[in-house]
Amino acid sequence: MLGFVINDESDETIEKVAVVSATTTTTTTTTTTTTTTTTTTTTTTTIPPREATLLFTGDLLPHSPVIRAAAIAAEATDREHDFRPLFSNVADRISSADLAICHLETPLTADLSRLSGYPRFNAPVSLVDDLIDIGYDACSTSSNHVLDQRLEGAIETVSAFEQAGLGQTGISITEEDAKTPIIYDAAGIKVGHISATFSTNGMPIPSEAPWLIFDLEIDPLLDIAYQTRMAGADFIVLSLHWGVEYQSAPTKEQRSLAESLLADENIDLIVGHHAHVIQPVGMVDDEYVIYGIGNFLSNQSASCCAVGTQDGVIVEVELTESDDGIYAERVLVTPTRVARYDGYRILDVGNLLIQNPDSNELISSWERTLERLGAENLGDFSPLPTTLFIEEK
Repeated sequence: MLGFVINDESDETIEKVAVVSATTTTTTTTTTTTTTTTTTTTTTTTIPPREATLLFTGDLLPHSPVIRAAAIAAEATDREHDFRPLFSNVADRISSADLAICHLETPLTADLSRLSGYPRFNAPVSLVDDLIDIGYDACSTSSNHVLDQRLEGAIETVSAFEQAGLGQTGISITEEDAKTPIIYDAAGIKVGHISATFSTNGMPIPSEAPWLIFDLEIDPLLDIAYQTRMAGADFIVLSLHWGVEYQSAPTKEQRSLAESLLADENIDLIVGHHAHVIQPVGMVDDEYVIYGIGNFLSNQSASCCAVGTQDGVIVEVELTESDDGIYAERVLVTPTRVARYDGYRILDVGNLLIQNPDSNELISSWERTLERLGAENLGDFSPLPTTLFIEEK
């Protein structure tokens, strides 16, 4: 059964047990006038297990007001848009991870006259450079908005990532791209990443690029996972754009798909997106499935969409090594909230509760996040200014 352990920041480090040993031999020779004695001393050197922290955030959905906020933030600079101030409260945590992965749910364009929000998004390419400065190493890009600007927009989006040097998984411009495993290095651990979506909002996949995305069909996902493992991945993450918008409970289809995918030895973790609200963390055969981590940056709110669409979580997955390989030892979640009234800055809810313990907005967001993560039956969770630790397996 999953549980939540609430600790303060000083308790983030947990004790590790070394699992790999090597034997070295040291020879010491002592000589006297009558006899020669050779003494051999054997010592054991403990090699610590490889460890890494992966970090994931929810939907980056730059509606027009969010893009305008970035333009306002850039007024004191020589830039047209600056998204970095919107992340200022959380950038340190993002940059501290060994591998930080965002979920970008919009095409990108260099033509500022073509910027747009809902329903067919198009954000400035400068967003990618800002994501690098914030501390991200890569993004999942497969979503129902991948064809908002048709194939040309998808091509421009991938080009923006390549030119900036930010990794992306989810859009394959060529057939070779679709067949090539994506593997990142996280503190010496090779992490494979796959991204897939349930929909393209009715936009047909271009006949000239049938390989553009992975959908949620099981066999192709298992095949690319196998290829990723064979290419050397120690740990494989599957980012899935799935579920029903504004529904905090995973659907029967989500649960069934998670069971089928995590039963395969080549998929180690599922991170979900799309619902725009937080969904629970679960386990399938000792593997974590994070059904939905909400919005990280958007203009959605209760007035347009649903209660909780301003809530999100930063998810950190701590990997460690055992005799059987690399596994997810535990998951940490940091509740966040988008401050639409303050330039769309992303708030660290726990840290702000230190300064504002009586804030009804923050208390409600904190309690709602706990409930939707699956903690409603696990005792008294009065708001505390801390990060949540999901109990070790």
